[in-house]
Amino acid sequence: MLNISVIVNTLAVIAGSLLGIFGGKLVKESYRKVFFNVIGLLTIALGIEMFLDTSSVLVVLGSLIIGGAIGQALDIEEKIGKLTGKKSEDVNFVKGFITASVLFVAGPMTVIGSLKAGLSGENELIFIKSLMDGISSIMLAAAMGRGVLLSAGSVYIVQGSLVSLAGLLSFLQSPVYLGDFSGVGGLMLLGLGLRLLEIKEIRVGNFLPALIVSPVLTWISTLFT
Repeated sequence: MLNISVIVNTLAVIAGSLLGIFGGKLVKESYRKVFFNVIGLLTIALGIEMFLDTSSVLVVLGSLIIGGAIGQALDIEEKIGKLTGKKSEDVNFVKGFITASVLFVAGPMTVIGSLKAGLSGENELIFIKSLMDGISSIMLAAAMGRGVLLSAGSVYIVQGSLVSLAGLLSFLQSPVYLGDFSGVGGLMLLGLGLRLLEIKEIRVGNFLPALIVSPVLTWISTLFT
């Protein structure tokens, strides 16, 4: 049976997204642009903060290179658009989905909270995260629309998998694994921030495999230390 904290977190994102979507329609386009810029700046700040927790810059670099190459070969970002029934021109929808998904699942709070919930039934950390994600989803959805709502599926799948496999993945709670994972997620958020501010069009969705590559490279690096 799926852990209650995963359900609560998923529902928080859904509720926040719906509030943002309907509330955003009442906001003038010029003000939505301001929200967009605020989210871009905040995303950059969060990305830098997460990157500073990096355990090994080489692992982060390798993860992004390998993960980015895999994502480019699979053309993940384009396929996300097709799976959601959106054309590639509907950039705000895809941006909203990818931005919210990375923001909600690429941080250490997701890993630690999900593993604690799966191993010992401690749900407090995910409940706190649910509140944060719910508030964030309101702002994101008001600026970027329905793509943010779809990120609830990412939360459900990723956190649900971590909770279910907590017994096998408990090693991920180690600071060295968390540091590298956080570093990869941080640089992805930095890329998202630059994209949201229209400074550089970075297809961050193609880097999603890096989050899976990171713990593998961290494990390899521990063999030589």
